[in-house]
Amino acid sequence: MRRDPKVICPFCHQQQPLAKTLTAQSNQNVIFTCLHCHESIRNIVTSKGE
Repeated sequence: MRRDPKVICPFCHQQQPLAKTLTAQSNQNVIFTCLHCHESIRNIVTSKGE
């Protein structure tokens, strides 16, 4: 049985599935968008984007 990892929103502290909150950008960075409070963090640098 495969389970989706959870992330915790830094704004409202709700747990949400990783796959539904992160969006990959073409420059190898990601965007986090909370499904509960709709806050977002843009241009999160990944190890591929450095």
